Amino acid sequence: MGRKNKSIRRTVTPDVRYQSIVVSKFVARMMHDGKKETCTRLVYETLERLKDKTNKDPLDVFLKALDNVKPMIEVKSRRVGGATYHVPIAIRDMRREALAMRWIIAAARTKSGLGMNECLSIELLDAFNNTGTAYKKKEDMHRMAEANKAFAHYRW
Repeated sequence: MGRKNKSIRRTVTPDVRYQSIVVSKFVARMMHDGKKETCTRLVYETLERLKDKTNKDPLDVFLKALDNVKPMIEVKSRRVGGATYHVPIAIRDMRREALAMRWIIAAARTKSGLGMNECLSIELLDAFNNTGTAYKKKEDMHRMAEANKAFAHYRW
């Protein structure tokens, strides 16, 4: 972000099938080389797999999985008097959502042996059940913030 002007936040159009802005953002974040149609198909197949596995509304499962992975607090490095401290800082809602999506996608991409839609559905189901790689990443971040809360006064 520039120092002079505030960056303009773009409006995101909801996706076609679920009319959800969050699904549309997830597709955009997951996309490689501008292949949006392929990525959209993958996400829709993933949501259908979630519907089959849980017998619940796939959008509700997806949103609950995202909420379970969203971090509340993160740690930033601050340099004070020659020493670097890890200072816990509260996160804005937009960044929380972006981090959760990024972690889920990265965790799904590291799984091997299965198709991407299967890996993504497994990771979303794990996040829905408060387990899995992305949820562990959130817990690690909260644990680090808790360990460094003595340096919270360096926040500015």
